[in-house]
Amino acid sequence: MKAPKIPQNEKERIKDLDSYSILDTLPETDYDNLTTIAAEICGTPISLISLIDDKRQWFKSHHGLDASETPKEYAFCGHAINEPNDVFIVQDARKDERFHDNPLVTGDPHVIFYAGVPLVSKAGLALGTLCVIDHKPNLLSQSQIRSLAALSKQVMNLLELRKSNFLLEQVVTELEERNEALEKFASVAAHDLKTPLINISSLTQLFREQYKGILDADGLEMLEMIIGSSDNLIQLIDGLLHYSKAESILREEKSNIALNSLIKDLVGLFSYDHNLNLVLKSDLTHIMVNKTAIHQILINLLTNAIKYNDKEVVEIEFGVSESETHYHFYLSDNGPGIAAENQEKIFKIFERLMATDKFGRPEME
Repeated sequence: MKAPKIPQNEKERIKDLDSYSILDTLPETDYDNLTTIAAEICGTPISLISLIDDKRQWFKSHHGLDASETPKEYAFCGHAINEPNDVFIVQDARKDERFHDNPLVTGDPHVIFYAGVPLVSKAGLALGTLCVIDHKPNLLSQSQIRSLAALSKQVMNLLELRKSNFLLEQVVTELEERNEALEKFASVAAHDLKTPLINISSLTQLFREQYKGILDADGLEMLEMIIGSSDNLIQLIDGLLHYSKAESILREEKSNIALNSLIKDLVGLFSYDHNLNLVLKSDLTHIMVNKTAIHQILINLLTNAIKYNDKEVVEIEFGVSESETHYHFYLSDNGPGIAAENQEKIFKIFERLMATDKFGRPEME
């Protein structure tokens, strides 16, 4: 008996085999169906999906055989993987010096005829074989050999699908872990942001109560705007935190928002820092949307409209219309606009068209 040669790329082959996480798994119908078909086509009592690791040949599927593995040095498949591009056929093992005294030939399961097609991975490495075995000498037709080769490709398709699913599960697990870390970060960040905002609101209310007797109407209105803006930002942070925890729930949570109130809130965030004239154009009085989401979107749009405007007075028109399925929003301003060749760029993440805004401040990624 001659033990099979160890492939030159054995370390890479074993590593490739391990990447499929298939060894010692439970039987699966998809693999068993293929060995059943192989035995039927080739007219043999036994058909195996054999995978060769460093010490044994292990059977993912074993049609007509009770054993689940054998030692590697006895394995016909160990010889077959050294010829990954060929079908390995032994017509009568009793007359072959490599196998005549092999325990698998002289004893159970009495392997006399063997035909194995190597299972070759995408890396070009033979992981094992799809093989058929008979207890007497046999000969396969070219049609049977082609069918056996086609079935071996289906075995590899199953293995590749398993590997892809395994890798996908790993990615999903990693994303879940990252999302959990991001959620914790968002919680801490929200707390750190809310604390000074709450202090601003509280101190402003205290200031208003203690000095309202000596402040004129404009001064009191400014204090009210500070309080309102602080409270709006606190709600925005709460909403963003809620969004980071449950995006699907956030999408479902909508509220009835008065457009005049929405405009007032937005103007309150910008009017005392900038000469802003924000005009509402809509036949609607209320919209049913998520308040946090619409605030965040409009604040971003208004911020850009102000930062890149080249006029002394920033004129912005905010329009809202409604279809059967959607609200349609638009903002137009009296700024320089965006050149046609650059309009696609603004929808790309982190894309900037200017190095600085109108105040000469550098843009940050």
